[in-house]
Amino acid sequence: MEQDVENRTEVTLHSHERLDELHRNGYKIIQDRERFCFGMDAVLLSGFAKVKPGEKVLDLGTGTGIIPILLEAKTKGEHFTGLEIQAESADMAARSVAYNGLQEKIDIVTGDIKDASGIFGASSFDVVTTNPPYMIGAHGIQNDADAKAIARHEILCDLEDILRESSKILPPGGRFYMVHRPFRLAEIFSRMVKWHIEPKRMQLVYPYVDKEPNMVLIEGLRGGKSRLTVEKPLIVYKEKGVYTDEIYEIYGY
Repeated sequence: MEQDVENRTEVTLHSHERLDELHRNGYKIIQDRERFCFGMDAVLLSGFAKVKPGEKVLDLGTGTGIIPILLEAKTKGEHFTGLEIQAESADMAARSVAYNGLQEKIDIVTGDIKDASGIFGASSFDVVTTNPPYMIGAHGIQNDADAKAIARHEILCDLEDILRESSKILPPGGRFYMVHRPFRLAEIFSRMVKWHIEPKRMQLVYPYVDKEPNMVLIEGLRGGKSRLTVEKPLIVYKEKGVYTDEIYEIYGY
C-alpha cells in the first residue's frame, strides 16, 4: 500500500545525502554516502524480528532509522523508538521519519546506549532490536570519531552495554533481537544468559550455499527458560548478483 503523500513533509537534503527507496509502503530513507549507509544486516533483522499488535519497540543504535521504519511498514506494532548517539545520524533519521509522515508512530532520540534504561525507564518496551558494532575495539582505526568506525567497531558501546541496558528496558517476557557475526556466538550467548536474556531462536545467514555463514540473527527472551531453536539457514545469493527467493521476499521486491 502506497504511503499517502499528503502526510509527507518536504525534505531538505544536505551535502552528500541521497533519498533511497525502501520498497515498502512507498517509504524512502535519507542516507549520507560519507557516513554509514544501512546494509543487508539491518533488512534481515527487520524480517527476523517479531512485533505483535500493540507492542512498543526500541531500536538501539538506530543509525539512519532504517529498522524502526521497516518494522513500522512490516508489523502492527503500536510505536517505535530509535536511540542514536551520533547527532548527525539522528537528524537524518528524524527527517526520514518526517518525510514518510510517520511522526505519530516513530520517535528518534539522541542519546547513549549506555544510559538507555535511564533515558526510557525500566520495563518500558516490549521489544528491543539492535544492529550493533560487530568488531571488538578500534584496532587500526585512525579516527575514533569517524561515523563509519563508530558503526562498525565497539568504540562508544559494546555487547555488554547493549545486553545490560536491554535487560533493564525489557519486562519479563520481553523479546530481544540482534544481528551479529558468528565468530562471536560463544560470547554473545554467555553474555545474554548473564543478563537474563535467554537465547531462544537463531538463524545463520550464508552469502552462498557453499560458503561459511557471515551473519547470525538471534532472538532472546527476558527471563525465559533454556531452549534454543535453530532455524533453517538463510542463503543470500543463488549466484553472483542474484538473490534467493527468501531474500527478495524480505526486501519486499
